[in-house]
Amino acid sequence: MIYALAEDSSHIGNIRETFFLNQLRVKYEVSSASNSDFLVDDMTFEIGGKRKGQKQIRGIEKGFIVKDDIEMGYLNTIPLWQFGLTY
Repeated sequence: MIYALAEDSSHIGNIRETFFLNQLRVKYEVSSASNSDFLVDDMTFEIGGKRKGQKQIRGIEKGFIVKDDIEMGYLNTIPLWQFGLTY
């Protein structure tokens, strides 16, 4: 969708966040968060590439890092592709 509407200004960060939002908004209320990318119920999600660190969600009890370009998650890190299985 991004490539069709804004091919010249498509950015990988925007594509990742759009994918995450489109997958979760079907079943959940998704909103923007002041200290990260998204707030879903009482969980905070920060979206990024495989080098994304924990800095932005430090101190947040239900904070998760969603990384692109990884196969498996660990602790509070979830692969972005897994959100494609939500429906």
